[in-house]
Amino acid sequence: MSAPLPTRTQSAEQVMAFYDAHRTTRRYVTAQDGSPLPLPADHLEAILHAAQRAPTDATAQLYSLVRLVNPAVRAEVAALTTNAHIATASEAFVVCADVRRVERVLEVRGQTPGHWPAIAVHFGIGDAVMAGTNLLTAAEMLGYQGCWIGGVMNGLEGIIDLLALPPGVLPFAALTIGKSAEDTPYRPRVPRPLVIHTDTYHPGTDEEIRAAVEVMNPIAARGDQPGDWARLLRSYFAVGGSMEGREPRLVAALQRQGLWAGEGEAAPPLQSVT
Repeated sequence: MSAPLPTRTQSAEQVMAFYDAHRTTRRYVTAQDGSPLPLPADHLEAILHAAQRAPTDATAQLYSLVRLVNPAVRAEVAALTTNAHIATASEAFVVCADVRRVERVLEVRGQTPGHWPAIAVHFGIGDAVMAGTNLLTAAEMLGYQGCWIGGVMNGLEGIIDLLALPPGVLPFAALTIGKSAEDTPYRPRVPRPLVIHTDTYHPGTDEEIRAAVEVMNPIAARGDQPGDWARLLRSYFAVGGSMEGREPRLVAALQRQGLWAGEGEAAPPLQSVT
């Protein structure tokens, strides 16, 4: 028997207020000894249920969530990602693109899995993001806050080994949730005309881009220092930025997990990347 369709609706103002209350939180309320404060069992069940109700392409559910419970495993993932709050959040997950399970279904039924690594990455990451977003939204509905952690790119090889991820499974991000122990400010977003396009893509004039930078500058403020969003983006995405350093690690992990569809020379071994 299928679940009934929902009948309760919220006003537009209530929906906007819910999403305005979203914060990225890195400090969580813990037990007195500093250990993670467990979620009530029904809350955990609700957020995991929400994750599994996410949309998926071709019915395949090309994702897996690795729930981090063992304190030693949490501590190692925290070190590999350089995100200490993985060890103290009420719940912590590594969100993965996962095509291995579909391959196993085909193998068990006597079928030969095809070769489609680019499609695997495309739809696997999409499914993983939708499941993780459902999980986080459900957590926020229950009064928690969370944090998506891109720092898995800092330790892909170690995470794959630690979590025993087989070929076909790629870590995308970590995700933490818990009761917030910080007063995180409301953070701006790029003006809508540069993000929501009508019929055709609008790249933005130089003036619109400069105005967007002014809107976003507060997101890069640190202490008493005024924000400079362009400087923050430069540290990530410009020549010599951290994303260039992460690139060969990701390519090598894609190759290792059988998800690389590129051509040309192989990426350098992970241990040689600095």
